[in-house]
Parts: sequence; C-alpha cells; structure tokens
Amino acid sequence: MPDCAENNCRKEAGFVHLHVHSEYSLLDGCARIPDLIETAAQSGHTALALTDHGAVYGLVPFYKRALAKDMKAIFGTELYIRNRNGQPYHLPILAENAEGYRNLLQLSTKAHLDGFHGKPCVEIDWLAEHSKGLIALSGCLKGEIASRILVGDAAGARRNLECYLDIFGREGFYLELQRHGLVEEERVNKALVTMAGETGVGVVATNDVHYVAREDWRVHDVLLAVQTLSTLTQKNRLRLSSSEYYLKSPQEMERLFADLPEALRNTVAIAERCDVRLDLENLHIPVYTPAGGRKIGDTFAHLRELCLSGAASRFGAHIPSSVSARLEHELKIIGEMGFAGYFLIVHDIVSYAKRNGIPVGPGRGSGVGSMVSYLLDISTVNPLDHGLIFERFLNPERISMPDLDIDLCHEGRYQVLDYIRKRWGREHVAHLGAFTTLRPRAAVRDVGRALGVNQKLIDRLAGAIPAYSRDINQVLKESPRLQTMLREESQAGEIVRIAGRIQGLPRHMTQHAAGVVLADGPLSNYVALQRAGGEEIITQADMHTVEDLGLLKIDLLGLRYLTIADRTVRWVAEHEGGGGGMDDGGGITGCGGSAISEIEDIPLDDPAVFAAIGRGETIGTFQLESSGMRRLIRRMRPENLEDIMCICALFRPGPLGSGMDESFIRRRHGLEPVSYFHPILKPVLRDTYGVILYQE
Repeated sequence: MPDCAENNCRKEAGFVHLHVHSEYSLLDGCARIPDLIETAAQSGHTALALTDHGAVYGLVPFYKRALAKDMKAIFGTELYIRNRNGQPYHLPILAENAEGYRNLLQLSTKAHLDGFHGKPCVEIDWLAEHSKGLIALSGCLKGEIASRILVGDAAGARRNLECYLDIFGREGFYLELQRHGLVEEERVNKALVTMAGETGVGVVATNDVHYVAREDWRVHDVLLAVQTLSTLTQKNRLRLSSSEYYLKSPQEMERLFADLPEALRNTVAIAERCDVRLDLENLHIPVYTPAGGRKIGDTFAHLRELCLSGAASRFGAHIPSSVSARLEHELKIIGEMGFAGYFLIVHDIVSYAKRNGIPVGPGRGSGVGSMVSYLLDISTVNPLDHGLIFERFLNPERISMPDLDIDLCHEGRYQVLDYIRKRWGREHVAHLGAFTTLRPRAAVRDVGRALGVNQKLIDRLAGAIPAYSRDINQVLKESPRLQTMLREESQAGEIVRIAGRIQGLPRHMTQHAAGVVLADGPLSNYVALQRAGGEEIITQADMHTVEDLGLLKIDLLGLRYLTIADRTVRWVAEHEGGGGGMDDGGGITGCGGSAISEIEDIPLDDPAVFAAIGRGETIGTFQLESSGMRRLIRRMRPENLEDIMCICALFRPGPLGSGMDESFIRRRHGLEPVSYFHPILKPVLRDTYGVILYQE
C-alpha cells in the first residue's frame, strides 16, 4: 500500500471512520464492502477502517477495493474481551504496522481456537502478549469502561483504563466517543471526556457504522431479527435504537462533534499512523523437499526429471513428438510462473495415497488438460487424446494459482489429510473456509418471519422463487406469478424488497467441502484461523482471499463412489469364476489365474453401459445422479464419453436458463438444423452442433 502522503490521507480531511462493520459482521452488518468504499469515496473520505465483530473475514476484499479507489485501508476488528468474571466486552483494535497486523491475526485466531465461549473471546493476558503495533479504542456502550460508567462504577472504569494503558501505552489507547442520539451515550461521553482531561488520554470520535445510508436502517433492523430468530414486534430483542449508525460524511461528523475538535483530529492522526501493506504479489507455498529429507538441487529440474521418467513409463522408450512438444510447452509456462513446487507437492500427496492403497480419481476439472499432471500420475487422462488445452488450466495471461481437483476415497481421505499435516507441519495446514450466504428463497422466508407475516404467504412467495436463483430481482422481472402476488398481497412487496437487499450476504463461515490450504510458515501469519463445527481448523478466508494471499490451495474431495468402485473391483476379483482373487500385482484374476482387469482397463465404449445411462439408471453415479440430471440424460441419450461431457457442461444454471440445452438436444436428434454464427467457427463448434458449450 502507498504511504500516507501517496494515499491521500490529507491533513485537511477532518474525520476518518475508525469503527465500521461490513457484511462480514455476520447477520449484524449490512454494509457491503463495495458500497462502503464507493460511498466513502463520494463523500470525501480518504481513509476508512474495517472493524468487524470478532473476526477478520473481510480485510483482503476491503483492502483491494480501497486500493482501487486510492483510499487508505485501516485494518481492524472489534474484539470480545473476556474479563475475569467471564463477561465479554467490546474492544476495537487497529493495526498500526506490519507487526500489529500479525498480532491482529493472532488474536483473532486465538479467540476462535482457544477462547470460544458463545463468542470468540480474548483473555486480557493474551491481549498483553500481542499488543505491539496495535491501537485500541475503548469501544461502544458495550465496552468495559462504558459499561462500568453506566452502572455507576467510576473507580472500576478508571481501573480498566489503567489496565489498557499498561497494555497499549498512552499513545496506543483512546477513549471512544459516539453520538447516535442515545441518552446513555451522553452520560458515558461526559464521563470519558472528564477522564481524558484527568489522565491525558486522547479521545476519538466514531460512529459505529453498520449500514451505508440512513434509509438502510429498516433493512438492518430486519437483519438483526433474522440473526436472533425474532420478530420486529418482540420486546427486548437485539436492535440498534436509532437510524444514526450509517456512514456519515466528514462534514456530518464535524458538525456532530463540533464541540470536541480534538476527537475529530485524533481520527486523522490515527489514520496517518496506520500503514499496513498486504503482500498480494508473492507466493507463500511450502518449499518442496522429497520425503525422507533427500536434497534436490533445483525444484524445476526435479519436476522435469519426474516428468521425463513418467513419460518413459507411459509411452516407453520412444516418446511421441506430440507429447514431448506439449511437455516442453507446459514446463516453460510452469517455470516462468513459479509453480514447479506446486506440482511437486500435489504429486507427493497423490503418490502417498496410491502407495497406501487409497483409491484416487482419474482427474477432474481443468487440471486434466495438463500433460505434466498426466506424466506425474496426478491424473490418468492424456489431454492429447481428448483435445484438452493446457491454457484452460494455467494461463500466463491470467496470473492465478493452479487449481488441481483430487478425488479420493472418502474413507482414505482422513489418512491423506493426516499425512499432509505430518509432512508439512500442523501449523502450516488448515481446511479452507467457505461462506454460506443468504439465497433468495431463504431470504424471503427469513424476512417474512422477521416481519411476522402469515406463514402461508411466506410459503407461496418462496415457492415462486427457483431454488437455484441467485437474484430475486431477476426472478421478479421474469415471473408473472411473483408479480401477481406483489399486486395482490400488500405485505409481499416489503418482503421481496428487503429480501433483495439482504440476499447474498454471508450468513455463516463453514468448512469447504474439499479445500486444504498450505503455507511456507505458520498459516496464522497470513490468515486468521477458526474452528469449523467440530475440531477441524479452517481459514477465516474463502478461496478467493486465500488465492490473493498467495497460499497453496488443493481440493481433496472425499467421494463415496470411489470407495464403492474399489470395493466392487475387489468383490469381482474374489468371486469371478468362483475362485478368483487379486494377483500379486494387484490386478483382478479369473479362476484360470490370468489378470482380467484393472478398473482403468474397463472399456469406455461399452454399448450396454451407455444404454443403461440413457435410461437414467445413474443413481449413485458421481455427477449424474440428481433427478434433473437424469431427466436431461434421458432426453439426450448419450452414446459415448464425449456425450457425457456435454451433459455435464449443459447441466449448469447458465445453459439451462438460456435454453441452450433445448437447442443442443434438438440439433443432436436432427430436429433443428445445425448453424454457426460464422463459418470460421465450424471446426471449433462441430462437435457441439454449433452451440458454444465450452469456455474454451
């Protein structure tokens, strides 16, 4: 990040927001980061802090958006400090420098892993251990100092202040003043100003932002009711008591605190002190060393050596020129992009699984377009046999981490994960986090319940929204049924309007189905961690943030179908001919003792198999078993593996929503003429009947 002068943190700016909650204060903040940054820029703000509750989910997206607007991003969080009586209090902290940013991550990690008591709580001793480079504010009315003032415990408030001053120092702690029109705030502010005068501690003005504009107050109120499973009419529910918790302009804040100019000036002074630049350019993947500690001179040379060995194993002494040319092309790109270590690590993991008899899938996703993956035995698909292009997987014009999908027997996956932890160190490995979000149909149900609407109306509205829909506003444009309900039901309009405002907000951080993250050092140096539902540790970051940070992500998906296939092969081996079994090499033998099949040797052009598939007899078959997929299969009547590929590509929201599936099937069965947008496209689109089915 540019320094303060370059980043427009100008002296004339009269105020900087230092207490801001985004959508990553889950079901509490409804200020989306793009809207926050855009509105702040339009209002004349030159810097902005992010202090979400108890976690740091949004810091990297926040940083990137702010950077794009030439705005200074100030990194923070609002901690829950657990005092010796077990009561959690709010304490916003801000990272002043790189050391402070690391301590921010450490505190958030420790709160989730070691201090979770209904909320991720930080013990006061931990705060003392990780205070360097941090600036703390005393917090809102739920801060400990303010809470003690409200109950008349002035001495206790003073003791708390002295405690925080011992931890952060006089230059690192500020008494926080807020004015949202609450009587309690004025009582607290008066006491805090007096305390500041007596002790020389600085005061700072904040606005505890939870939404972007004043008119968002109603939407936010509903969101809080969704969080607490309550209705708006319930008494004593969690709510903000005024509509003042929005992103005020510098001018509004200057008028609000005109009697306390020091509190305004201190926001700018703090913003100038906070200067953290995230490294989003370099990779932080583990350095590869072969198992057993054998040293290799050069990672890239070792990758080439393994690929040539694999080529000899796959093709014999005379390697086809097409394979050699493809291999050299891929190695050149891999070397230039610095991803040799990535391929070696994935190769190491897959090799471990295969050595230990854990079934591994043949390959899935764009990674099977890599000859290097094929020669390393990461995949069993020769990309040249299927016309697969490497650039779909790794493209020097689109700098991003490779993403190999590895399918494992679901029973053996845990053994592989344990190997990874032991091989690279437990502190270097975690599961990938993923957000569950408010989908349109669920948002309608949640909003309707919060508004206290009749359940029958809620069910009717939700029923008019397709389960796969991502945007209720788009559904409204296309659905006469939903339009009619909005005209006939007075409450329906508000439900749909508010649901449209909260759809897509993150609801919960959970464990990604397959993703595993590795780093060249302790992961908590790069990203905060937390627990999933059980004991598994996950990143406080989704796949996009992990990639931005240059961390290694590998998808290791546990699939029951691999377990079933493996057991089936073994069962056939044991029963074929009444006396078969596994031969010494692991192949299947008949009663005569000759090897009859490995699972990879099963022919892919068996007409009886495709006839069964065409009848929709695919329950239990990976990716082909849903009811919608089976309907598409019966209409398509696939005859070969390429047809199955087309079906998988067609069965996505985009093609299904655009009618591409209808056109494809009609052309396939000769019910519609095949046409091309331009003759030059004919060689490319011939196999898909003129339909642009694949991104390639």
